[in-house]
Amino acid sequence: MGLGIAALLVIIVLFNSFTVVEYGHVGIRKTLGKMSTEVMPEGLHIQVPFVQNIIPMNIQVMKSEADAAASSRDMQITRTHIAVNYKVDPNGAYKLLNTVGPGYANVVISPAIQEVLKAVTAQFSAEELITKRTTVAQEVHDGLAERLGHYHILITDISIVNFEFDDAFNASIEAKQIASQRAMQAENDLKRIEIEAKQTITQAKAEAESLRLKKMEVTNELVQLKQIEVQEKALEKWDGKLPLVTGGATPFIDLDSLTHNSSSGSSAPAAKIAPVTETAPAKQ
Repeated sequence: MGLGIAALLVIIVLFNSFTVVEYGHVGIRKTLGKMSTEVMPEGLHIQVPFVQNIIPMNIQVMKSEADAAASSRDMQITRTHIAVNYKVDPNGAYKLLNTVGPGYANVVISPAIQEVLKAVTAQFSAEELITKRTTVAQEVHDGLAERLGHYHILITDISIVNFEFDDAFNASIEAKQIASQRAMQAENDLKRIEIEAKQTITQAKAEAESLRLKKMEVTNELVQLKQIEVQEKALEKWDGKLPLVTGGATPFIDLDSLTHNSSSGSSAPAAKIAPVTETAPAKQ
């Protein structure tokens, strides 16, 4: 009987002499109520039965969600749902457990989310909360990281699901968006009209230049044709005599005077030109 009890006690002692820290956790050793600064990694560890025990701390990414109501810079009441992903810094796990305790999520994280979200929301107008949601989320992230960093809690990500406003504000936002779209459409129409007008002007200039070139071509052809007609008329009125021009050693025919006289409508030469005569050599 006594041996059986002793064996049972030995088994109990041996069973309580070992503990296992699960993956994704660290262990904080507590000896007679005093917290140790040693952080124990996952795996099998030895402890003194009934004197020591190891408290596990989850260091995986965890999520905290909250619904919050806040006021924007222009005094519009907004309601939103926010989700915060966080994890405990393994090196500071014993401090968090020692100063806050295992219920740190409700003690420090939830209140911090509410306070930081309200502070950031007050910095933006209601319209900016919608159009600058990424900036708002980053501000909330930075605020939570600074506030919870003192407790060795690391913020990995946040998500602001939506900002909800009352019906009157939603109607005003919708009307503004419609007006903006119409203004944009009108601006696009104006640009299109300006482009079409420039195209029309360019086309008209090109057509005018083409007509000018054609007119010049026709004019040159008419001049040549007129010259031919003048020459034909001169030949028709020619009496067979060739006008000569003297003044040099060799006489030559003045065809210009012939065509000039013909074009002026007169068959007579413009100036009297003496015929060329040969002079006999002097007798010695």
